Amino acid sequence: MKDPQQYYRNVEQNARSHDPTNHVTQSKSIGYTEKELQSIPEEAIMGMGCGNPTALAKLQEGQTVLDLGCGGGLDVFLAALKVGPKGYVIGIDVTEEMIHRAKTTSRKRDFRNVEFIVSKMENLPLKDNSVDVVISNCVINHALDKIKVFQEALRCLRTGGRILISDLVVQGKFSEDAFRDEIWGTWLSNAVGKQDYLNAIELAGFKDITIVTESSFYLSEADDRLKGKIISISIEALK
Repeated sequence: MKDPQQYYRNVEQNARSHDPTNHVTQSKSIGYTEKELQSIPEEAIMGMGCGNPTALAKLQEGQTVLDLGCGGGLDVFLAALKVGPKGYVIGIDVTEEMIHRAKTTSRKRDFRNVEFIVSKMENLPLKDNSVDVVISNCVINHALDKIKVFQEALRCLRTGGRILISDLVVQGKFSEDAFRDEIWGTWLSNAVGKQDYLNAIELAGFKDITIVTESSFYLSEADDRLKGKIISISIEALK
């Protein structure tokens, strides 16, 4: 992604234009419940993502969780509530702006079992075998080297740990307008098909790869200039 911070601004502006009240409606549309959204700081709700990995990850009290591409921290805060005070959640994002936002929110709301770090997913500043669960929400699709991202996730996981990834993959051809679009075009430059995405997870060394949820939509549903099919998937895999 050439300019991640500008991409976040474009996505947020686009979400506001479709839902001028706030980002809650968009978050509900991708799987978050009213109860979940009311349990976390409003500042973390940005209407971004393509699923709700914390709802599928079977998180338990006392676990250490890593969120790849945490943005404003929505999934980090939800995970922090699930793992409790004896657990710990680390949010990683490449954009300083998002990490600053998440850190400010955590201090303001006194979340003591979270940490936010500026880092690329391809080179994580974590020790080997240090986390129980890795989650991510619609971010790894942006990575040019997806195998490297999953290798890093595997390295950080303890034996028996798992990933629960919600993400987008592509199918078929896309219009030139889609490739030029300020939001979709940035993503499409590194997007892959479902099988290639699953292959990256397997080549990284994960086992028992399972598609937990899957749904599809056409870009033309949002904008008739844009042509192409997107598949939203949630994937679990084990170390």
